[in-house]
Amino acid sequence: MNVVIVESPAKAKSINKYLGPGYTVLASYGHVRDLPSKDGSVDPDSDFEMQWEVDPKSAKRLNEIVKAVKGSDKLILATDPDREGEAISWHVLQVLENKKALEGVDVERVVFNAVTKQAVIEAMSKPREINAPLVDAYLARRALDYLVGFTLSPVLWRKLPGSRSAGRVQSVVLRLVCDREAEIELFRSREYWSINASLTAPGGDEFPARLVSVGGEKLARYDIPDEATATRYKAGMEGGAYAVSSVESKAQKRHPAAPFTTSTLQQEASRKLGFNSRQTMQVAQKLYEGVDIGGTTQGLITYMRTDGVQMVGEAISECRDMVVQNFGGAYLPDSPRIYKTKAKNAQEAHEAIRPVDFSKDPDSISTYLDSDQAKLYKLIWRRAVASQMSSAELERTVAEIEVRGSDGVTYGLRANGSVIKFDGFLKLYEEGHDDNGGHEGDRRLPALANGDLPDARSVEAKQHFTEPPPRFTEATLIKRMEELGIGRPSTYTSTLTVLRDREYVRLDKKRLIPEDKGRLVIAFLESFFKRYVEFDFTAGLEEKLDRISAGELEWKDVLREFWRDFFAAVDEIKDLRITHVLDALNDMLGPHIFPQGDDPDADPRKCQSCEDGRLSLKTGRFGAFIGCSNYPDCRFTRQLANSGDQNGQAAQSEAKLLGQDPETGLDVTLRSGRFGPYVQLGEPEKGEKPKRASVPKTFDLETLDLERALQLLALPREVGMHPETGKPILAGIGRYGPFVQHEGVYANLDSPEEVFDVGINRAVTVLAEKKTKRGARQATVLKDLGAHPELGGSIQVLDGRYGPYVKHAKINATLPKSVKPEEVSLEQAIELIAQKAAKGKTGTKKRKSSARVAKETAP
Repeated sequence: MNVVIVESPAKAKSINKYLGPGYTVLASYGHVRDLPSKDGSVDPDSDFEMQWEVDPKSAKRLNEIVKAVKGSDKLILATDPDREGEAISWHVLQVLENKKALEGVDVERVVFNAVTKQAVIEAMSKPREINAPLVDAYLARRALDYLVGFTLSPVLWRKLPGSRSAGRVQSVVLRLVCDREAEIELFRSREYWSINASLTAPGGDEFPARLVSVGGEKLARYDIPDEATATRYKAGMEGGAYAVSSVESKAQKRHPAAPFTTSTLQQEASRKLGFNSRQTMQVAQKLYEGVDIGGTTQGLITYMRTDGVQMVGEAISECRDMVVQNFGGAYLPDSPRIYKTKAKNAQEAHEAIRPVDFSKDPDSISTYLDSDQAKLYKLIWRRAVASQMSSAELERTVAEIEVRGSDGVTYGLRANGSVIKFDGFLKLYEEGHDDNGGHEGDRRLPALANGDLPDARSVEAKQHFTEPPPRFTEATLIKRMEELGIGRPSTYTSTLTVLRDREYVRLDKKRLIPEDKGRLVIAFLESFFKRYVEFDFTAGLEEKLDRISAGELEWKDVLREFWRDFFAAVDEIKDLRITHVLDALNDMLGPHIFPQGDDPDADPRKCQSCEDGRLSLKTGRFGAFIGCSNYPDCRFTRQLANSGDQNGQAAQSEAKLLGQDPETGLDVTLRSGRFGPYVQLGEPEKGEKPKRASVPKTFDLETLDLERALQLLALPREVGMHPETGKPILAGIGRYGPFVQHEGVYANLDSPEEVFDVGINRAVTVLAEKKTKRGARQATVLKDLGAHPELGGSIQVLDGRYGPYVKHAKINATLPKSVKPEEVSLEQAIELIAQKAAKGKTGTKKRKSSARVAKETAP
């Protein structure tokens, strides 16, 4: 019996059918071991010795593999054909060797680029050994990521409370997003004008032309700077005589794009299908591993994590046959197209992403696929087929038109047009473009000749303003990562996911916007660890990892070189005080957190409340904020990115008037403050703050109206009298969500909406249920994470009265809602505990004072 190991059960199911009796195919379910999230998993002092840990789920699967391998004839490791796949095979082999399960068992490693019977059978006939350089590259990458994360993240927690973590690649990608946001903030729009004429050719056809020169001088983009200049030129042209001075036509060709790589697939799926990178890879994984087609599981595409753009000769031949069959010989170039990647540091170890069988066109198999699978397969099939089709042939025409203006000035106009003479690959596929980066001038010009006298139907002057560079989409960010050589195909999606999960960036209308905590982290790293967030340094490290893969470098030599300099950089700032950190961040983030107002001479850091105080970054239990240097005499605070009003309650946008309160006649407005959106009744008066109420996250701010705002301002509301005590039951929204309350007993409601319509019967019921549980509930241990690596003592995950939390000694830290208790790692727990401990060191008196300030500035 031969035992075959693959990563996924879907892949195992397909291969088991191909190999038949005599083979047992088992899935490892991805990686079976990892570095435990604790100090010492990689030990630089012991020549970078690495301690691996098997999680309970993997242990169960490994036991099944061990049981199957013992007594078998052969072990065949058939994991994916990349660095990660090689690492999984190596880990499985290490575990089996440690358990002495390989006595008398031959071990082979096979790879295939497609999950088809032909590819699998062919791979079985060409076994090899584990590729040691690929494994070394994996070990180096994993050690580097661990050393950066476990060394740098604690520095962040100590020096910049509220930060989550730092990573070797994620921090550099975050810098890209933050740098783009800084460009946008510093951008100053510039006015310019363009002038276009609508002309009629001698044959009667209308065509547009634009002004390109005045008085024989070529116009640059900003040479018509204002309305007065544009109006003067327009008036001169309106009474002028028009004549065609030259017509030039040139034949041009447009060539098809290469088949997809991981990066280009993610980009194009985003542009054309609206998929995010994670969705694209999940769907591609299913197409690769196999889909049930007529009772047979068949892989439909080749391996989807690749930076190669070439196809094997057999696939090219099959593709060219498909072109002739579907479109005719005119659409087939004389020789096959051979592509070379333009990406920096591309490994080109694998084929491009292509259909396994080109005869399976999208229409013939769409009934076997779900909607997303059908869309992505169609995209991959068309792109691959188009890559071997003939170029499109165009004729581009440029007509120059001279205008003798009524003001005696000679004006030069230009008309552009193009005609597709032969559509070629465009018949099947055209590549998408980001941010209006498509082809211009794709219009036909009427027949024109030198000396023709077109008529001017109209002349239009149009005002324009320069626009800031666009924020990154996932697609354009991945493209930029690839251009810079940051990350690899297998890491693009996971890197972006980490940034969102850490709440360093958010997606808004498919654009990536850095959160303030993300900008703080990058400002800190650029101030004190600049080298390690430089693009060239990160790309250079990726190149070294590739050279390790090629057997050109020793992996531990790379680690030693990196660790020597990195450890020294960390050691240099160990005594750095938080005040020094905040001063550096004040300088670096100045344009963002202290924006210059309309008065260029005004000091943007001058306190708007006490007049003689100076604004600065502060850190508190709710994260970073802006405060006054005269605290506690001046309690002005605001959020980071916006200038505040005289009462320290900054708004992210102008207050939105919802209407007037019928009882008081005061304005009711929707605003946004440091703690989120809120509604406000009236305006501040001396010594008094207006009534405010927070808006729950589940409410749609666009549809929030006066009626709902007044209901929020009226909370807590009286539901009625309790039938047993005769005392009131109140309903409201608090720190832990919607509730009803009676004599000190609080019971949660299902949603904020229920606060406004909960009746006496429902309120009494939930209060009774809560009272029954009250006092009886004890915290339940959900998970024991082990000892604290530095302080000792057990760290546990518990389920308490107010939800799940982590506990170490006397410190309890609530788990964020985004973190599932069963999935929390030791690293995450240590981070939460460190943050909670840092907040607690300010002392009881200071905590009370901070809480008082927070309460007074909260909406």
